[in-house]
This record gives sequence, structure tokens and C-alpha cells, in this order.
Amino acid sequence: VMGVTWVLAVTLRGHQKTITAESGQNVTLTCRAPQGKPIRAVKWSRADLGDKYVLLYRDELFVPENQHPSFKNRVDLQDRQMKDGDVSLILKDVTINDAGTYECRVIVGESASLEIMGTVNMSVPPPGE
Repeated sequence: VMGVTWVLAVTLRGHQKTITAESGQNVTLTCRAPQGKPIRAVKWSRADLGDKYVLLYRDELFVPENQHPSFKNRVDLQDRQMKDGDVSLILKDVTINDAGTYECRVIVGESASLEIMGTVNMSVPPPGE
């Protein structure tokens, strides 16, 4: 059983998706953590934001301190209970400035480190194209 879990985790970690969103719409960036261990934290980030993040959810609370200002009041988890490992991000009112590569990381079980679960590359064409 351990071997199967490990292979599944490796598969999930390498998962990369590409999506296209239109300005003004709400979009869900999907990400799934391994099942069976409690998820202690979820962090969504984008490489070009430096030390600011898109969303950090820890101990059943959102952590606003280092959230990038452009994402305030525009992001949420699809399921705050994170049933079945669902740690997908909802991004509201997309703009062309939201285009980029998003990374989904989680802390599960007794681990102390954030493990990458997947990346989503989102393109947002200018309105009218």
C-alpha cells in the first residue's frame, strides 16, 4: 500500500495544467492533495510575486499578512473542508494581470514542509481577442 501511495504522490506532484480565462470571469485552478492525511496548510503562489502569495490557508484560517494586494477579496478555496484532498483555488473577476504560472503547495500530516502538488499555467487574452 505504501508503494502505491508514493507513486500516486509523485504523479500528482508532476501535474501541470494550462487554462485560458477571459477577463471578468471567475475561474477555478484545480489542485488535489493526497488523501488519507490531514491537510494542515495550503499555499497558492505565483513565481513573479516574490515573497507575496496568492492565498495561504492554515489551521482553518486565511492568513492575510503577506497576501499580494491584487488578490485580496478575490480568492477562496473551492472547498474549505478540503474533502478528498480538494485544494482548488477560485479566482474571481480575472484580469490580464492574473496571467501566469500558479503553484499549489500543501503541508500534510506530520510534515513541516510545503510540498508542491501541481502547477496551473493561466493565460488571459486581452479583451476582444
